[in-house]
Amino acid sequence: MGDMEFRQLGRSGLKVPVLSFGTGTFGGGNEFFKAWGASDVAEASRLVDICLEAGVNLFDTADIYSDGLSETILGKAAAGRRDKVLISTKATFRMGPEPNDLGSSRLHLIQACEASLRRLGTDYIDIYHLHGFDALTPQEEVLSTLDNLVKSGKVRYIACSNFSGWHLMKSLDVSDRYGWVRHVGHQVYYSLINREYEWELMPLGLDQGVGALIWSPLGWGRLTGKVRRGQPLPAVSRLHKTADMGPQVDDEHLYKVVDALDEMAKETGKSVPQVALNWLLQRPTVSTVIFGARNEEQLRQNLQAAGWNLAPEQVAKLDHASDVTPIYPYWHQRQFTERNPTPVAHVEKSSG
Repeated sequence: MGDMEFRQLGRSGLKVPVLSFGTGTFGGGNEFFKAWGASDVAEASRLVDICLEAGVNLFDTADIYSDGLSETILGKAAAGRRDKVLISTKATFRMGPEPNDLGSSRLHLIQACEASLRRLGTDYIDIYHLHGFDALTPQEEVLSTLDNLVKSGKVRYIACSNFSGWHLMKSLDVSDRYGWVRHVGHQVYYSLINREYEWELMPLGLDQGVGALIWSPLGWGRLTGKVRRGQPLPAVSRLHKTADMGPQVDDEHLYKVVDALDEMAKETGKSVPQVALNWLLQRPTVSTVIFGARNEEQLRQNLQAAGWNLAPEQVAKLDHASDVTPIYPYWHQRQFTERNPTPVAHVEKSSG
């Protein structure tokens, strides 16, 4: 695995690389995902080759990515080397027209897991995520189903994605109450231009031993270094078709953060996206940062975000440029840091 750093995924024994590859760019099976990319099996196999050479062995997908095509292509790209890769996939969102073709019911989760296994061409999934919270299904039903999937050998570890703090805490409580497997990871959106993850989900992850797997770490394509004040969007950008579907950010806040990234890029000799990714690698609870790439060039560039660290003063400058006043009750809690420190301050004090 070369010099790639590996971290434990939350309070589990599983070690994952600090960088992992998101395969939303595989397939381009519908208009939404065509805006991300459309790698076929040949290109996907080449990208998997490059990742493995660099020590990146975790590949993230989901059943809804290009209506299952991403899973199918990843399965073919990983064929013959399943023991060398970790596969993460997800279920919960709608996959068909029938009333039970969505959610986290026992019926749908079992059907979804078996369908993912067929598409991936494997008999087990390393990390199985709930892609969203199902408030209509009792959590006892959800967690007992996931526990059975682990005991059957079809799933190794469970995780969730896009949960609120109470969603995750309730799920963990149910698992602990019955002695079932618990979520060891939470796949979340987190970037320099949207730091809401820090307000509640990061303290929860720190307290409960839930590692963060970061999606869209470049702010839905806004931190590539190509989106700047007074300039049109680049010709090739997912933002043309998907800007309204992803995280929102005020233009002036974006430009302020990009200005700070420019400064840090000059100081370090790295690119803007490499600096943005490296900042995330130094945040508490972060187990892995999931990045995508349309092609080999983008992939090789993003891989260079690991293996070095921004200096503390550089991290502080990026923190300052990207800080915003949080909503209540988080702004109020900031006034009581003596006994309610932020996760970053808590970790720095503990390791100091």
